[in-house]
Amino acid sequence: MNTELEVAHGCAVVLVDDRLGDVVPAAAVRLLRGASAVYAESGVSGSLRRELGATEPPAVEELLRQAAREPVVLVAGELSSAESKGLSAAGAPVVSAPAPTGVELLDAVAVMDRLRSPGGCPWDAQQDHRTLRKYLVEETYELLDAIAQRDRGAMREELGDVLLQVLFHARVAAEDEADPFDIDEVAAGLVGKLVSRHPNVFAEDGQVLDAESQHARWEELKQQEKQRDSIVDGVALGQPAVALAAKLVQRASRAGVPVDELDFGGSAGEELFAIAARAKLAGADPEDELRAVALEFAERIRAAGRRAREAGKDPRQLDSAEWRELLTDLPDSGLG
Repeated sequence: MNTELEVAHGCAVVLVDDRLGDVVPAAAVRLLRGASAVYAESGVSGSLRRELGATEPPAVEELLRQAAREPVVLVAGELSSAESKGLSAAGAPVVSAPAPTGVELLDAVAVMDRLRSPGGCPWDAQQDHRTLRKYLVEETYELLDAIAQRDRGAMREELGDVLLQVLFHARVAAEDEADPFDIDEVAAGLVGKLVSRHPNVFAEDGQVLDAESQHARWEELKQQEKQRDSIVDGVALGQPAVALAAKLVQRASRAGVPVDELDFGGSAGEELFAIAARAKLAGADPEDELRAVALEFAERIRAAGRRAREAGKDPRQLDSAEWRELLTDLPDSGLG
């Protein structure tokens, strides 16, 4: 290939991303209008080729000879073919636009669609909202574990797994004959909610709120939007009991209910509720605190078991006194 030829002014290689539809970089518009010939490689969508009046490029040697005489623009998906590389090596600028943040989500939607469609994954095709519930719960807890362990790699992976559940449920919902909705409607609903509940950010009221005031304002706006009868309507009753207690107390307290003065009774459940209430009113998160203590307890049991094995003992055969001795010898964790 002869790369000694210099291309004429106005030649360019224009890179497009088919995930964004029939869109060309703004910087390429003038070049496309001034080109004597516009070519498009086979990977470019047919609709964009038609809009640009583009044809298949000639062989690279002929393309370079033409580019030396007159302005030629080659539209391609990536800089990988002999033609695009040849034009670039001969001096033609490569024009592209940076992909917007979130563009990879388009690939995720496309992959989910393929898995769910005929010819895709048989297991994926059989799932519905009910069968997927347990996976959403599992993936959420795996993400919480990654956050607790401050494992950045695991967090990135588990966030992807939680995102998969959102994509999966939206894809299943799109197939519902009576009331279908898709991922775009889910995203549009989220955008509308975020905008409407942050008037201090998206409206011109100029009011700056602190975090606590903003949260209270969020709940007030939510109450107006949902037109709920009770201040505790909308609380997810299926969440873990300690978290549920804390959320109910938070809602009630913000509405003016004197939660700290109420007598919750003396049963085990009532005492646990009272502890969760006091913790939440003090600004703590009882669910997180209890989880942290539980994880520390589990680690102490593991550590004691390791010590037993190091001493040649089987942890499964230990009696209470032996366990007590092993646990006492461990560094104090606050568990007593």
